Amino acid sequence: MLWIATQDKQSLVNVKEVTVNGKKIEGVIGSATLDEWSKVLGKYESNERALDILHEIFMKMEESSGISVTYMMPKK
Repeated sequence: MLWIATQDKQSLVNVKEVTVNGKKIEGVIGSATLDEWSKVLGKYESNERALDILHEIFMKMEESSGISVTYMMPKK
């Protein structure tokens, strides 16, 4: 289970999938029994920075030994 605090710190969301879309990082939210939708988790100055953050999320998940992982999107 992956919980991400959005860049604006206004939401804590449980995401099923994290995707880089240009300069934005989006998360797929929902479940198999409900409709899924995408939410912007953060917007950055470049596609490269967004990809770096995606890598950070991956590393955080790799390092975790628990069932749940939490990640706070950086401001920049």
